[in-house]
Amino acid sequence: MPSAPLQPTVPPVSAPHFVGRQLQVRTLSEALGHSPAVVLLEGEAGIGKSRLVREALAIDATPARRSLVAVCPPFRESLTLGPIVDALREAQPTLGDVPLTALAGALRPLFPEWSPDLPAAPEALDDAKAARHRLFRALTELIQALGVNLLVVEDVQWADEVTLEFLLFLTSRSDTDRPDLVLTYRPEDVNDQSLLLRLSSRLPSGTTQVRILLAPLDRAETATLVSSMLDGRPMSEEFATFLHEATDGVPLAVEESVRLLCDRADLVFRSGQWVRLSLSDLQVPPTVRDSTRERVGRLPAPAQAVLRVAAVLGEPHREDLVTSVAELAPEASRAGLAAADAVGLLVMDERGRWQFRHGLAATAVYESIPTPERRMLHERAGRALALLAVPPIVALARHFREAGDDSSWATYAEAAARRALDSGDHTAAVIHLDDLLSTAEVPPADRPRLARTAAMAALGRRESVDEVYHRLISTLRAMLTSPDLSDQQQGEIRNYLGRLLINTGEAEAALIELDQAVTHLGHDPVEAAKVMTYLGWAYAGPWPASTHLRWLQRAADLVPAITSPADRLSLAGNRAAALLMLGEESAWDAIAELPTDASSSAERLDIARINANIGTGALLWGRYADARSHLERALEIADVEQSERLRNGVRVELANLDWFTGQWEGLAQRAEELAEADRDRPGVYLASIRLIARLAAAGGRRRAAEQQFRLALDEAARLGAIDDTVELAAALARLALADGDPRKALRVTQDPLRTIEEKRVWLWATEIAPIRLEALIAVGDVDQARRLTSRLANGLRHRTAPGPRAALATCRALMLTTGDDPARAARGYARAARAWERLPRPYDAWLARERQAQALLAGDDAGAGRRLLTTVYENLHRLGARGDADRVAQELRANDAAVPRPWRGGRRGYGDRLSPRELEVVRLVVAGKTNREIGRILSKSPATVEQQVRSAMRKLNASSRTVLAVTAVEAGVFAEDAEPRAQS
Repeated sequence: MPSAPLQPTVPPVSAPHFVGRQLQVRTLSEALGHSPAVVLLEGEAGIGKSRLVREALAIDATPARRSLVAVCPPFRESLTLGPIVDALREAQPTLGDVPLTALAGALRPLFPEWSPDLPAAPEALDDAKAARHRLFRALTELIQALGVNLLVVEDVQWADEVTLEFLLFLTSRSDTDRPDLVLTYRPEDVNDQSLLLRLSSRLPSGTTQVRILLAPLDRAETATLVSSMLDGRPMSEEFATFLHEATDGVPLAVEESVRLLCDRADLVFRSGQWVRLSLSDLQVPPTVRDSTRERVGRLPAPAQAVLRVAAVLGEPHREDLVTSVAELAPEASRAGLAAADAVGLLVMDERGRWQFRHGLAATAVYESIPTPERRMLHERAGRALALLAVPPIVALARHFREAGDDSSWATYAEAAARRALDSGDHTAAVIHLDDLLSTAEVPPADRPRLARTAAMAALGRRESVDEVYHRLISTLRAMLTSPDLSDQQQGEIRNYLGRLLINTGEAEAALIELDQAVTHLGHDPVEAAKVMTYLGWAYAGPWPASTHLRWLQRAADLVPAITSPADRLSLAGNRAAALLMLGEESAWDAIAELPTDASSSAERLDIARINANIGTGALLWGRYADARSHLERALEIADVEQSERLRNGVRVELANLDWFTGQWEGLAQRAEELAEADRDRPGVYLASIRLIARLAAAGGRRRAAEQQFRLALDEAARLGAIDDTVELAAALARLALADGDPRKALRVTQDPLRTIEEKRVWLWATEIAPIRLEALIAVGDVDQARRLTSRLANGLRHRTAPGPRAALATCRALMLTTGDDPARAARGYARAARAWERLPRPYDAWLARERQAQALLAGDDAGAGRRLLTTVYENLHRLGARGDADRVAQELRANDAAVPRPWRGGRRGYGDRLSPRELEVVRLVVAGKTNREIGRILSKSPATVEQQVRSAMRKLNASSRTVLAVTAVEAGVFAEDAEPRAQS
């Protein structure tokens, strides 16, 4: 029987039906029926999030439901609170008789066109945090006054930080009449630090919380969707399989691919179903881009013109603006919009504004516009938007940037940065100004002002040092190569650059910039005093302590001319910390006079930073109780103020403190997580690597430790962090001595010790002096060892520094070993051990006890020596210093003493059993938590959680998370951590 003839006519194409989402619609509707509700709707681009919301609202039976829909545009720099403000402005062109209290006066900066109807502006607040809280309350009042009981915010992944904070503010309120929230977003575009993540974890009691994940359509659903577009007639199995594989079942990609096939007449209806005719010359696109571009090319010229304008505008706009930018006659523009609407590329919203139906299609069209035409369209868009009653500042900056109009771009970019700063969005301000300074031809007279604003915004950011930070540093360095800057302008820019470099850990580079800046800052006593204080820090340059002290005194001489309490606080705190790092006893008096709290957020952060610096300095002194007190205070404020950058730095110092005080349980994992969390800050990253290496060395993994110490030492030397090089060199020298190579130990410690001698800051010698002294004795240079001990003692005179004094006691005990009285040497080591114990520093104390035992064994009290050595072995094991314990075990055997077999404390080797941390993670996997959720619960990074999940899967031979959960429950692994420990 012959086959049915082909139908060459182009099939009619309809808008697709809503397919495969009935369960999700029901879930969303039920959630909105139990107010107050927060619904998080996530899915990739083109998956149908907006369509799902529209369908759910269309069948919503709730009486008096008033919805407000805000859309976050995909701009490089989002306007602060822009989505909420635009949605409210469109919903309520004029305020009229809307009942508002005096609080609404805070809305004047956001809605200048409502000024006649708004109450008077309230009194300005000095505290930016309080001002923002007042603004949020005013916005909430406005939303409630308008009767809005459902707020939909689409594409939240592109929202600015302040908008996200406002959403958190709404959800945190306990009043039952707050609006329901529906938020749509792309999870792949949400970073680990986004405030959006908190919306699922910090909701008040009584809130209905639902998370809906939209997955791609399966093959059958794809076939149903395509059939709905093609007169409801079915498609062949081959065609359905082909299209599903090519589009991955993403509804937008399916729809656009079908339209392209129909446009090319590549679909025919045969034997009761749609089939492919020929695809040999057409690759069905995995994304929308190619299909959109080809569809656009088939449209008439007016339609292509309005599509290019809509792509350039990037936001919904009315027909008259599109017509103006396209420079079309009204009739031609209207025809073009109708043609673009007919093929499903453009759509008119309920307010009569035209926009692309899908953002991906807009991107495809935008990228296809030739560069000269694109610049021209941006110029026209900018001129047209500037004439609006309320000019969109961020959009104007973007358009004039792309148009190459640097002057206009600078005007609007600076205005956008100021608005972002006023709202507390420092990151947006940095991005605006850095982009301007690095790309535009900015007049020399304007550069220092813009650089200062950008640098101060960067220094005020609470995020970790990241690409935004490093880009600004590169921009400022490039600016300094310009011959157009005066000495004063050069000095101002170098000042900001130097302060940024301090935060990245590039001490030597920071010193160079600040040293050049200070001579040109006489016109600004505040900045001059700050630079002089930075130059007073001991790490800055090769100068002796006396030079640093002179810088600090010069800064102090300028303080009477400074009236700002915030500036005086900053200078006083920096001075106290600098004196501490220089080993000056007067530092403690200065610290005692510092305030412990402040009223403004900025001053509280400054107090936190000062406490962090004091805590770091107290570690050098060996005053560990003081160190912990200041570091915990800094962490407390950093947590409240949500300063991730400061928080990571403090956590590293607290981890260092736990190393010194013998709290090693879980320390290696903490160090690894800290290293991973702040790789862009060399100081924090290298401190984490140093801690990992210390633990590796103590654990007997000497080669791995040596590699990490060497890497950290080379990087610290490159950065000019001379205080960091001292301890790292000492650690490498200790390994060299363990290998029997004292000359290598002398080589590696020579330059760092010379730095200490030149700077005359003997506080830094705690780690290096005993090691170098031991190496000198090993090569027979006892006179040099004696001189080193004497210089250390003189350098510590009149200083209450128990850490360096314990090191001095160790040096003196080492010198006693050069004599012929082992008993006297044993007493010397006992004194050193007690000095370490008082800190407390148990690891160094037990190493001193080991030396005491060796001296007893060499003398007339071998029995006491063996007993002490046994105690040392047991305690080193308990601490987790396996490598040192193994060495002590060899000494016990060499002296005919039994080696005890205690439980090997510290981090156990668990073999094929799950470790306690893996058990924690697997428990949460069983509970259905994602890696991101587990990370938040256990304060781990998602990468660490993933590593532990994979380790657990390997141990339990599980091929997936589901199999892991089932296997863990069936195998009873959660009883493992209840097993009794083996007895010795």
